[in-house]
Amino acid sequence: MFLFSALSLLLLNVITASCSEKETCENAQKTCHVVTCGSPGIKGEKGETGQGTRGLQGPPGKLGPPGSPGPPGLPGVRGPKGDPGEDSDYDSALATSERQALQSELDRVKKLLTFALGKMAGNKLFLTNGEKMTFQSVKALCAQYQGSVATPMNAAENAAIQKLAREELYLGITDEAKEGHFVDLKGRPLSYRNWNDGEPNDVNGEDCTILLKDGKWNDVSCNSNFMAVCEFSL
Repeated sequence: MFLFSALSLLLLNVITASCSEKETCENAQKTCHVVTCGSPGIKGEKGETGQGTRGLQGPPGKLGPPGSPGPPGLPGVRGPKGDPGEDSDYDSALATSERQALQSELDRVKKLLTFALGKMAGNKLFLTNGEKMTFQSVKALCAQYQGSVATPMNAAENAAIQKLAREELYLGITDEAKEGHFVDLKGRPLSYRNWNDGEPNDVNGEDCTILLKDGKWNDVSCNSNFMAVCEFSL
């Protein structure tokens, strides 16, 4: 009896629970969306642009890297020449002052050279280094300092050269171009002569000229060694 009652009670609970689950499921089907799982569909085509009002333009993007420089352009047309500038009175006065100062310094240097090393006659300054050498060497030495071999054009210049060296020295007078026709180093005929007695005699091809200790001239070989004296125009 007790077993029968227990089985009856158990059967009743199962029936009740079954009904409850069925109602719950039916209610859920009425209130919940059903999600169906399956393979994804094919993406549709892009729709047309809407006709609504266009939005505001956004801020500019970040500046990109600079590009490669292009080839240089053609030169422009040259402009017209400008007007010449005008010197001010101050510049003119300064230029004059500078010239005067330079001239004064040059005069002082001339006096020092004349006193210590040379002799002056007219607008010529005669200088010597005290060395003896061939005529070609004397020419090269004087040219190196933008001078020339001493060539007296009058008695005063001849005396100045004589006092400077006080021994035999080369003069810038030769007949190398034409025998017996003595000229200066520029090829000009002599306007002043002071030959010693019997000179020039052209013994053994004497084409150069020296100044003797007494101031007279003598023709000699150009390969001999005599004092070098140069002249400079002032």
